[in-house]
Order: sequence, then C-alpha cells, then structure tokens
Amino acid sequence: MAEEKAIAVKNLKKYFKRVKAVDDISFEVKYGELFALLGQNGAGKSTTIRILTNLAVPTSGYIEVAGYNVLKAPTNVRRNIGLVAEKIILYDNLTAMENIKFFSRLYGMKDSVIETRAESFLKLFDIWNFKDMLISKMSTGMKQKINLARALVPDPKIIFLDEPTLGLDPVSTKHIRDFIINLRKNGKTIVYTTHVLHDVELMNVDKVAIMRRGKIVAIGTLNEIKKHFKKAEIVEIETDVELSQSEINGKILEQEGGYMKVEVEDLNKFMKEITNLNVHIRNFKTLEPSLEDIYIEISEGGATGKEREDITV
Repeated sequence: MAEEKAIAVKNLKKYFKRVKAVDDISFEVKYGELFALLGQNGAGKSTTIRILTNLAVPTSGYIEVAGYNVLKAPTNVRRNIGLVAEKIILYDNLTAMENIKFFSRLYGMKDSVIETRAESFLKLFDIWNFKDMLISKMSTGMKQKINLARALVPDPKIIFLDEPTLGLDPVSTKHIRDFIINLRKNGKTIVYTTHVLHDVELMNVDKVAIMRRGKIVAIGTLNEIKKHFKKAEIVEIETDVELSQSEINGKILEQEGGYMKVEVEDLNKFMKEITNLNVHIRNFKTLEPSLEDIYIEISEGGATGKEREDITV
C-alpha cells in the first residue's frame, strides 16, 4: 500500500455500553506533521490514541497508520510507531537501561545499537547517570524521561505522545517541549495530546483538532480556527485624550486614561469615527481570539456540528 498519509481515520467509533468515548471522528495526519489533539479530560483523546496504537479495538471505523490497516496488520503498525502514554510504560523492577533494552529488542534491534541510541537520549535528558537505577526508585519526572527515551530509541516513523509532560516540573516540561519541536524539524510525524493550551501555541503545531464528548468539534491550523471563531474585532487603542462610550461605535472592554480595549463590529466604521474626533492616536492594534478563548467556548458547548464542518481542512 502506498504511504500517502501517516494516519488516516474515517468514522471512528468506540462505545462502552451507553458511553460514546469516541463518536464518529475522521481526520488525517501527513508525514512530518505535528498534530495536536486537544480536549478536556474525558473528551476521548487517550481512547483515540489507544485505538491508533492498537491497544484498544474500535467499535467501528477505518484506521490506517504508516500505510497499514490497524486491525489487519497490527504487527506492521507497531514496528513503525512509538508511544509515550499517559500511563508510564516501564517495569519497576528493571533499571532504566534494562527497560530500554527490553522494549527496543521487540523491534529487532541489536544491543550495540540500543546502547548507543539510549546513551544519546539519556544524556540529552540529563539522566545518563541514573541508567542503572531501578525505575521504582525514580521520581515521576525521571520516569517520564525514561519513558520518552524508551519510545524514541527504536527510531519510529510516527510518535504518539499522550500527555507527555504530565506531572513534570516547568523546566522538564520546557525541555521535552523543545525536544518535540526538534523532532518535528527532523521530519518525525508526531501526534500530541494535551489539555495544556500554552504548549500547543508555543510548539506552533501544524494542525490541531479539538475534541469534546467524543467528537471533533474543530480541526485545522491554529490560524484557521482562530479566524473561524472570531465574532468581532477586538481593538487596543491609545489616544492623547480619554474617550467616553458615547463617542465611539463599540463596546469598551477595558479603559485606563487614553488606553482602551474595544469590541467593534465594523472596524472601518470605528476608525472613521475615531478619525473624525480629531484625536491623536498613539498606538493601535487588533487582537485575534486566543486559543484559550476558543477552547473555553467549545468546552462549554459553543461549537456546533456546522461550525466543525466549516473549519475542517
């Protein structure tokens, strides 16, 4: 089968009795993309990842990963993927290096290659000196770094990162976030799930899908999603005199002296009115809605199926 896409998902469903954990979702991920799956806990992100990595069986739908049907060729899928799950996949009674060797041998790797690659990752994560420590003796942050190294040593084509910075301190979080960015620069395909909006924006993901109650309610680039959800222009303007609400055609959101943040329906009309007031404009800029604003609106039920369809790319 020709590998046109890294991942292709069509009408995926996963039901647990009356619970629709994943409810008829479809999306594609191209090779070399950093794809973020965003949503609150319980939105269906982790269940989706479990199905894509062959850890759970779908109720229905078609799933292809690395050019292989997940249900028909699970072994081929597993040879091409690496997974850092929300639950750390390590054996407590083995050391860091023993864990890495154990999982890497499943890919048919030789110990000499494993050791070389393991050393590079463990040094990168600043935990090389702990390679012979039992996992049971490690902190959560150290375990997660070993977990990440364990997934990357086999050099998979596609990497699934399910909440990889969960429980980490800010320094470790930044370290791993920067590392993910470099992986993408080096051509790796990455599927990244999170509920941390800050991470998504800082990593400049290629595409983001927002899940709510098992459905994808918005999907596209960050700019596409922001433009779609923009209902009015938000303007920051600073003038040499303080203006009153009665003088402008817009809703003042914030004001201090000559500074105002204003919500306007017609930007051209607003600017004409300000110009006619003969005031000196010291500073002016328009603001897009933040990902946080959009996320809150969607999480509270503000995104309809029509909205999701409109911004699917």
